[in-house]
Parts: sequence; C-alpha cells; structure tokens
Amino acid sequence: MIRVVAPSRLHFGLVRVPVAGESAPGARAFGGVGLMVDQPGVVVTVRPAAAWQFEGPLASRAQVFAARFMLSVPEERRRGFQVLVERCPAEHTGLGVGTQLGLAVAKALAVATGARETRAAELAVRVGRGERSAIGTHGFDSGGLVAEGGKPPGPGVAPLVEHVTLPESWRVVLFTPGGAGRWYGDDERRAFATAAAGAPAALLDLVRTAIVPAAAAGDLDAFGDAVHEFNRRAGEPFAAAQGGAMRGPKSRR
Repeated sequence: MIRVVAPSRLHFGLVRVPVAGESAPGARAFGGVGLMVDQPGVVVTVRPAAAWQFEGPLASRAQVFAARFMLSVPEERRRGFQVLVERCPAEHTGLGVGTQLGLAVAKALAVATGARETRAAELAVRVGRGERSAIGTHGFDSGGLVAEGGKPPGPGVAPLVEHVTLPESWRVVLFTPGGAGRWYGDDERRAFATAAAGAPAALLDLVRTAIVPAAAAGDLDAFGDAVHEFNRRAGEPFAAAQGGAMRGPKSRR
C-alpha cells in the first residue's frame, strides 16, 4: 500500500490579473503568494488491484486524475489499482482541493509505477493542474510559505520564487463564513472577465519587502499586517464582481 498525505493550500491573492487586450504576447500573468497548512489536508492510498476501483470523497475526480496520469505512464508499467481518498475537504472553499487531490493521486501512482522521485511540477502537468496558480504545486513538495512568479499563456507551471519554512510555533485558524458562496466555473470566469488590472508592482513589493522577510524573521505581527494589505490590494481588481476589495460584509468586518 502507498499512502500520500498532502497539505491544504491558502492563497493570499494574485499578483497580476490578466486583462483582455492589455497583455503583451508572452507576458506573465497570475503569480502570487500563499502558504500550506497541515489540516484539513488530503490523504490518498493506492493498492494494486485486478481492476481499477475508486472510493471515498471526490472519488470521481480522483478517477479523472488517475486516468490522465496513467496516459503519461509507459504502457508496460500500466496496471490496475484501488484508489481510496481517505480524507479530502469540500471543494471550492479556498483550500486548493483540486490541485492537492490531483497531485496526491499522481504521486501515489508515480511511486506505484516506479517513478518515486517525480516532482510536483511534473505531476501537475501530467494531471492538468497549475494552469494559473502554482502555489499548491510547489507547496505540495515543500510546505511552508510559497511565492511564485506567474507564467505566460500555455502549458507548464509557474516557477518558484521564494520559499520560507514558517516557525513551528505559528498556528493558523480557518474561518469559513456561513452561507458563503463558492466561486468556480462560470462565476469564476465572469469575475475574471470583469476584472481590472490592479497594481502588480505594489503587490510584488509587498511580497519581497514585507511578507517574505517577516516570515523569515518569525515576526508574526509584521507578517499579519503585510498579508492583510496584500489581501486588500489583491481583491481590488475583482471589486466589480464581489462588491469591493473584500467579498461580503463578514469578510470586510
């Protein structure tokens, strides 16, 4: 049996929101900063089986990821497996579930088919993740605080720019406002379609001069102030879709 335990991802916001008609050919978009948390996390186990079986929460998504991954495996290594999703948070709650589940399934199958050392960036491409943000992809391998540099249109995963291992004493408390809508699919596409350009230079400056140094120094107050300011600025491009830099009165309070 092979068991993969993956963290959950918290994304602080995008650095550069792509705006129709404003991007030069090959220009990088997205980019951002976030951190990985141990809980609630994703746990996937894989066992050899006579025929493919998928069980547990989001089993149908696990099946899609497994099928994509196995298409990239040499034919002589392909065989059936039982894939069990032991633990997985609800989708579309800001925890990067799709990427973490896809990478966990891919990593387990990579180990099972003799490719134990395959890194998350390659696994992400093989299961169709990392098309925008790469925070969860790099964080799958490294944990901690992750900043990535964005990417031009097309395949591939944005490069890792900064990684900081956070102090052991720090704790993260997750609050999900009751009745909060989940943005994905058409809602997410509409939000991007109406997004403004934002201030990528100011956001990059916050990452480089405030968020990363505070994390490296273990200065929780400075880190919290910098992340709050980054959240506010990163939300401004989506003000038209969500009614302000923060979505809803609970988030604003």
